[in-house]
Amino acid sequence: MLIRAYSSIWMIGGFIFVVYMGHLYIWAMVVIIQIFMAKELFGLLRKVNEDKQLPGFRHLNWHFFFTAMLFVYGRILSQRLVNTVTTDKVLYKVVGNLIKYHMVTCYFLYIAGFVWFILSLKKKMYKYQFGQYAWTHMILIVVFTQSSFTVANIFEGIFWFLLPASLIVINDIAAYFFGFFFGKTPLIKLSPKKTWEGFIGASVTTIISAFVLANFMGRFHWLTCPRKDLSTGWLQCDPGPLFTPENFTLPGWLPEWFPWTEMEIMPVQWHALGLGLFASIIAPFGGFFASGFKRAFKIKDFGDSIPGHGGMTDRMDCQMVMAVFAYIYHQSFIVAQSVSVGMIFDQIVMNLSYEEQRALYTNLGQIIQDRQFGES
Repeated sequence: MLIRAYSSIWMIGGFIFVVYMGHLYIWAMVVIIQIFMAKELFGLLRKVNEDKQLPGFRHLNWHFFFTAMLFVYGRILSQRLVNTVTTDKVLYKVVGNLIKYHMVTCYFLYIAGFVWFILSLKKKMYKYQFGQYAWTHMILIVVFTQSSFTVANIFEGIFWFLLPASLIVINDIAAYFFGFFFGKTPLIKLSPKKTWEGFIGASVTTIISAFVLANFMGRFHWLTCPRKDLSTGWLQCDPGPLFTPENFTLPGWLPEWFPWTEMEIMPVQWHALGLGLFASIIAPFGGFFASGFKRAFKIKDFGDSIPGHGGMTDRMDCQMVMAVFAYIYHQSFIVAQSVSVGMIFDQIVMNLSYEEQRALYTNLGQIIQDRQFGES
């Protein structure tokens, strides 16, 4: 218990420090977590005797892993990389070519791994090797596809990473305490210690916390501003209507002794209730899935990366489910769906060469000038 407490303090302190440092440091933290998770999951089906007969076969797992990393993060961060190097013409052209051929580069890296796998096939080891090949791809889907949404959330504004992650932690802690003091009715057979009392108590606590935390976090611009490049430092931006407090008149049925008749509420707080609802009702099923997975493999924890807590995967099961929902919710209900000047500008910068952008600028200027003369 003491080891668990010490490691929890270090994790919380390290997490606060990384969040304070900003977007790039949080991204680096996510990458490190992904590597630890992949390492733990790669080892689940590993058989020492078979691996001894297949020298270098383990490296193939990591080849596919880092190819997936290059593909996913190249897609997510390409525009921000362009925005970072716009002042240097040579570097801008180099980066532009890298982005242009990014997909074909990743494809041939994958094909190289595919050919490597075929050439490494060994008689009497086929079943093991194909099992490892399928297992590797499943890990990439589970670890990368889901946790990459976390990185997308980070660059949309740290708020959209920090709030969902905090709600999962709050729900986990609240479920433990409500279950410990009031738990009597079993919730699910996969996790015998989970109770309905803990589940319901944690749900109420999480939803209330979401509403309160959204108001607190929404007051800091460096948490709400999206990062458009890969530079460091705090951001200042127009918070927009989503983070601008509005007066809300409280309903008349409240008792007379209640001290307030109205209060300031940010519109984002109503959205936070949706995140809180998902974090308390649906996200825990990520933990149930992990529990069933461990029972299938007859293991207690996925690893021992975190002293007293088990593996990194043990701590990230619900977080991955929550990250996907937070991204989809943000894209569906927060981001404007209509075409904007900013969206068109981003496409121009990302897809056109420097010379093509100059030609577009000249032609667009001529069109606007002609229209002005026509109107006059």
